[in-house]
Amino acid sequence: MNDSSWQPEPVPAGPAYDAQVGPHTRPMPIVPDAAGRDFDDREARDRGAALDGGSPFRADTPPQEPMPSPPPPHAEHPQDSSPPPQKKRAGRDLRAAIGVGVGLGAVIFASLLIVKAVFVGVVVVAVVVGLWELTSRLQEQKGIKAPLVPLAVGGAAMVIAGYVRGAEGAWVAMALTVLAVLVWRMTEPPEDYLKDVTAGAFAAFYVPFLATFVAMLLTADDGPQRVITFLLLTVVSDTGAYAVGWRFGKTKLAPRISPGKTREGLFGAVAFAMVAGALCMEFLIDGGAWWQGLLLGLAVAVSATLGDLGESMIKRDLGIKDMGTLLPGHGGIMDRLDSLLPTAPVVWLLLAAFVGTG
Repeated sequence: MNDSSWQPEPVPAGPAYDAQVGPHTRPMPIVPDAAGRDFDDREARDRGAALDGGSPFRADTPPQEPMPSPPPPHAEHPQDSSPPPQKKRAGRDLRAAIGVGVGLGAVIFASLLIVKAVFVGVVVVAVVVGLWELTSRLQEQKGIKAPLVPLAVGGAAMVIAGYVRGAEGAWVAMALTVLAVLVWRMTEPPEDYLKDVTAGAFAAFYVPFLATFVAMLLTADDGPQRVITFLLLTVVSDTGAYAVGWRFGKTKLAPRISPGKTREGLFGAVAFAMVAGALCMEFLIDGGAWWQGLLLGLAVAVSATLGDLGESMIKRDLGIKDMGTLLPGHGGIMDRLDSLLPTAPVVWLLLAAFVGTG
């Protein structure tokens, strides 16, 4: 059966229609509409004509029952109408992040086991790349031109001086680097001079000067073990914060700075770092004790978290997510140094207090 059998035949209009309608045809009512105008109630007239045989639809014709409309999706199971709960997902490509992390770890451990000076070279490369990322983002987002050349040369000199001459050499190199930034910026117009040199002094302190303490850790007799302890505790702290925060995190730690960090994650960082610190001080550091490792782990968890928040503050001010794209799954070099840089002087100071600098 085709669709045309469901449609009524057309009814002719005009005088021919009036001639077919008998004397018993109901008068066509005039019905006012909502605006006060009159219109023909043709539907009423058609019903009257149908009673007198003027229409093919007669009164004794049984009315057609409406076709049942299909039930809406999931109507039989209302409980299925709500969307399924979303699973928590990591914000980055974990495979790439793990692969890059393993590769960086292999480079660091290999350089530590070969010659100490090779590891110092790795630190210098990281510092120079980090300075390039920081100064590039400052210029792109804020128009601040912190001079990269004196910062890169002075930053490399700072790390080497810290390794060769200790804290005294690092401070002298820091002062000379800032002086070089002031002089270098004089070769350009004076507009924004103060802003540019202030940013340069900040960059010199934030990246190479703090990284100098990593080189100073290496000068001890058990220097490689101290560097491994420093790196391991920082990584374990970040891992504990991520694992516990991802699974149990509910209470925001600093929502205006980093909405993803939770207090539960901070507790996880402290717990993981304290356990790792006790093990490192007991088995890696000469003359160390497990209780010293607990204090060291607690301090590392706090400093790493503060460093991460500080970097997040900088990136929020700049309006960016990552400092760079050099490391897949991680961002840039500075996105990996954020928790390491402020932790290095804390570890150096506590190890010096616990077991000395020799």
